[in-house]
Amino acid sequence: MLYREFTLENPAKLNAALYARFVELRGTGGRVRESHHFAGRFENTYIDRADIPAIGELLDTVKQHAAGLLGVGAETLKAGFWFNAMEAGHLTTLHHHDENDELLSAVYYIRVPEQSGNLVLHDG
Repeated sequence: MLYREFTLENPAKLNAALYARFVELRGTGGRVRESHHFAGRFENTYIDRADIPAIGELLDTVKQHAAGLLGVGAETLKAGFWFNAMEAGHLTTLHHHDENDELLSAVYYIRVPEQSGNLVLHDG
């Protein structure tokens, strides 16, 4: 199995809270860390979980799904996150997540305009 897709039942409120807090914190310097600068933008924006409380609901849900896939208890799993804000014409390069501490990767879309690009996953 290369991927599994799931959708939250009522994501609108969560998405609005996540987006509003991201916009509020973005560019605030010390509270936000950015990495992977290319093509005129930072690809990853890291915000401490305590600064964006709404992320807890999402991470708990992701851990529950991951636990079911892995056959372990959700309490044994850790979940990290970052934001990737992309505008029209932006792209992400081919990359991997194999730092030996990641069993699964997840992608959650907060806002996706019509005619957006595709998530492309490569096996191997």
